[in-house]
Amino acid sequence: MSDVLMAAVVFFAIYQILKNFTDFLLKRKIIKSGHFEKAEILNQKDLEPTGEVNKYPSLKWGLVAFFAGLGFIIINQMSPNVNTNDYYNFMQDGMLPFGIELVSISLGFIIYFIIVNFSNRKK
Repeated sequence: MSDVLMAAVVFFAIYQILKNFTDFLLKRKIIKSGHFEKAEILNQKDLEPTGEVNKYPSLKWGLVAFFAGLGFIIINQMSPNVNTNDYYNFMQDGMLPFGIELVSISLGFIIYFIIVNFSNRKK
C-alpha cells in the first residue's frame, strides 16, 4: 500500500512541476505578444465555468476531508478485530475499503454541490 502512495505522490509532484512550467511559458508568450491584461487569466483558479468567482473553495475541501476521514473511521470499525490474519485479508484482498472511501469522498462533493446550488438560487 505504501508503494502505491509513494507512486501517487511522485506522479503528483511531476504533474505540478510540469503544470507550473507550462503556465510560466504560456504567460511569457502572452506577455511577449503584448497582451499584458490577459496574462492574469492563468492566475484565476477559483473561477466557475460560468465565469463567476467561487466563494466556497475551502468549504469544498473541508467537506471532502471530513467525509474522507469519516470513510476511514467506518473502514476501521468494520474491520475484523479477532484475528490479525483476517484483518490482513480484509485490507489486502477486499475492495470494500476502497469502495467505502470513494463513496464517502463522493458524498462530500455531492453535499458541497447541493450547498452551492441552494446558495446561488437565493440570489
